[in-house]
Amino acid sequence: MRYSLLDNDLLAWAIALGIGVAVALLLFAAQRLLVHRLERFAATTATYFDDLAALVLSATNPLFIVLMGAYAGSHWLALPEKTATVLARVAIAVVLVQVARWGDVGVHGWLRHYRARRHAHDVASTTSTAALGFVARAAIWLVVVLMILDNFGVNITTLVASLGIGGIAVALALQNILGDLFSSLSIVLDKPFEVGDFITVDDISGTVEHVGLKTTRIRGLGGEQVVFSNSDLLKSRIRNYKRMQTRRIVFGIGVTYEIDKRQLLMVPDILREAVAAQPQVAFDRAHFKSYGASSIDFEVVYNVQVPDYGVYMDVQQAINVVIFERFADEGIEFAYPTQTVYLSRTKNQATAAE
Repeated sequence: MRYSLLDNDLLAWAIALGIGVAVALLLFAAQRLLVHRLERFAATTATYFDDLAALVLSATNPLFIVLMGAYAGSHWLALPEKTATVLARVAIAVVLVQVARWGDVGVHGWLRHYRARRHAHDVASTTSTAALGFVARAAIWLVVVLMILDNFGVNITTLVASLGIGGIAVALALQNILGDLFSSLSIVLDKPFEVGDFITVDDISGTVEHVGLKTTRIRGLGGEQVVFSNSDLLKSRIRNYKRMQTRRIVFGIGVTYEIDKRQLLMVPDILREAVAAQPQVAFDRAHFKSYGASSIDFEVVYNVQVPDYGVYMDVQQAINVVIFERFADEGIEFAYPTQTVYLSRTKNQATAAE
């Protein structure tokens, strides 16, 4: 007596079960082998891509492997066309869900590695990359859900059109917020500045304290906190002083017109010696620049080899002290704003005075 189930005898079911188990075991073994090989290879390299590949493969769900084995075994059975079609669609849906899972783990793993690598000197990247990761993962699952619905015969054209119209409406309503969000991502990826940098935006100077999803906060020189929207900030001219390699300094000095030619020719040499005597300084030039309204003007240019503002001020102070001492020794007087008034009398006034 032959027993049958769904028009397939026990032998067919046994063979199908054997095929399913064999395929599942083969997939389990292949997954374990690939993960093990990738982990061993990743231990010998400095890049993160192989570590990420091992992480993604290790996220393979055992239920996915079992279902793939069952689907492979079902091909041995004589199933109605409708049942076979449903099984094929379910199998495709399972594959798509697993692909979405791999993509989700890959995005999450990469952003976690990125934040861990930059957290020490770029704290703001944690917030912005978290938002970027959420958007990327949501997009992956949305695409997969739409593909699954299309796989089961659902007409997604109207749904996609509705989502598009709704997305446009939301984008128009939130355009300022979305603009600041994308500007935040631009700051994180392009890095015109980072937290801790001293920057100047238009006429405002300060230290960057926080880069958020919508605003960037700067601690001003007076101690106040200045808040910029990210979009407005990127539209402005930003000067990042922390990334200076050297400082080029130009300053002027004026002496009185009462000096003689010997003193006049001595001034550039005194200025050059005062600058050249300082450490971490490269002298450029010192010249008699022009005749001023109440002074003879000289201009000095030099470069401080380090960007630190405190070092520059120490150097300038030392230069000023040396110039003060040398001018005193040589009898050269500093100029200050003066004005000479000449009075004259007419002939009639002179006659009347007599």
